[in-house]
Amino acid sequence: MGKKRLDDAIQKIDFPVEIVYRCFELDPSTERNVPYNVYESLSKKYGMSLDQAKASCRNTERIARDAGLEYHFDKVILTNTFDAHRLTMYAKKYGMMKEMAERLLRAYFTEGKHIGDHATLVQLAEEIGLDGPAAKEMLSGKEMSDAVYADEVQAQQYGIRSVPFFLINKKYSLTGAQPLETFVQAFKQVMQQDGPFTNLGGQTGATCDNEGCEIP
Repeated sequence: MGKKRLDDAIQKIDFPVEIVYRCFELDPSTERNVPYNVYESLSKKYGMSLDQAKASCRNTERIARDAGLEYHFDKVILTNTFDAHRLTMYAKKYGMMKEMAERLLRAYFTEGKHIGDHATLVQLAEEIGLDGPAAKEMLSGKEMSDAVYADEVQAQQYGIRSVPFFLINKKYSLTGAQPLETFVQAFKQVMQQDGPFTNLGGQTGATCDNEGCEIP
């Protein structure tokens, strides 16, 4: 939702903004095949009942609909997202990081696909136009791992602990899925104070995890 509101905000301003998306794992220790569902995970993590966890998810689904997104937490398959991050960094090499991230998000939040499963990841890569056998070969090894780790180290240096996190011009930050107007006002204020936005380098795109996108 944070990404969607950011995208919508950029459409409302009259100066260019370059977006560079980075890798971030909320819980690197998560197993590839998780033996519990999202409600049980939230219940354990936040000390709430299963009914409270379900109510929280229903509320998030409602907010997502208001933002033009479709979430189905009943379908969500929890998993380790490191290989999904590697795949987005791989797609970045071919100028398709944004497309890969968008496909992963829809697969996870809407379609209930297992984005930790290599066969699923290869299928998603093919759907956006990447070469399937090449993606499969990449996933079978360690390629792009260093790129993911480098982003995570940078996140630690910035003190990032949760997502979404937005870093504007390397020095102004916003956390959480802020309202659209908050992004618009932030961009305008930074533009007035700093002038044109700093070019951070890298390919526009997105890397996401179980709960959202991180955008330093």
